[in-house]
Amino acid sequence: MDRGPSADEDKAVGRGVDGGLDEGGARGEDEDAVIATRALTKRFRGGQLAVDGLDLSVPAASVFGFLGPNGSGKTTTIRMLMGLIAPTSGAARVLGRPMPESARAVLPQVGALIEGPALYGFLSGRENLMRYDAADPTAEGRTRRARVGAALERVGLASAAGKKAKAYSLGMKQRLGLAAALLQPRRLLVLDEPTNGLDPQGMREIRSLVRELAAEGTTVFLSSHLLDEIEQVCTHAAVMAQGRLLTQGPVAELAARARGRLTVTTPDTADAARVLKEQGVGDLVTAGDRVSGEPPGRDLAEVNAALVAAGVRVRGFGLERGTLEDAFVALTGEGFDVAG
Repeated sequence: MDRGPSADEDKAVGRGVDGGLDEGGARGEDEDAVIATRALTKRFRGGQLAVDGLDLSVPAASVFGFLGPNGSGKTTTIRMLMGLIAPTSGAARVLGRPMPESARAVLPQVGALIEGPALYGFLSGRENLMRYDAADPTAEGRTRRARVGAALERVGLASAAGKKAKAYSLGMKQRLGLAAALLQPRRLLVLDEPTNGLDPQGMREIRSLVRELAAEGTTVFLSSHLLDEIEQVCTHAAVMAQGRLLTQGPVAELAARARGRLTVTTPDTADAARVLKEQGVGDLVTAGDRVSGEPPGRDLAEVNAALVAAGVRVRGFGLERGTLEDAFVALTGEGFDVAG
């Protein structure tokens, strides 16, 4: 019987008497967070600092997007959270328990797809899942076949269940890995690039599945290099760069921090660009009959009045809301590296 974390385990991860992570001043929301880290750090041999003092808080029943360019420390963080590697210092709790100390108690409640699925190529998709399920000591053998069939159906692989895994496309392998993570009800689902190799239809299906799981109460922790995907499906997000956390919070709030673009539609683009520059609009771009730029720190009604006064025929004038990509570029000063 699981006796819960020992006093030594609590001490090892810096747990305070109130149940929160006390290193560095715990926030109250950490007590209810499905994933919470405090000053989590990983330094590899040779001095390479992969994750530097990470403070992360993932709310229950959220779809949490974990963003960052190549080498930002996302996968290293996930591996520490899942107990695959030990941190150099700092604290991590998953489902309220210290990791990696409580891995045996925590991992049966977690479904994970990290760095692509490990499959037996000579076995069929169904046979692979049967092996995965049989390796789970909590799985009921009598209902295994029905459970495997339901998982295959849920990821759209029922018709290919008898096909050898070595003949699967990359997208089909991703689906099979996701099916393995869904064999049992999970409190937490950790997905590292789950739409890798999928066509647009497959990506939409996986997004829909993620939303369904969240609606059922499963917390989904989703690492992806696709900003549009994160913005469509995630409720919360965090941005990493060079091993450090830049920001985290609700996706809508993160996107709102980006100032967006002021766009003017007019046949007089040259005159409009001149006036907008005079009014303090920066980073001007002209495309067709549209001129856009970074809005100035003044009342936009005055900018519009200046255009009209200059004889510019304004057919459209508005501020396009900021996107998660705008926020990412503003934070990192760079575009997004699709290598993830």
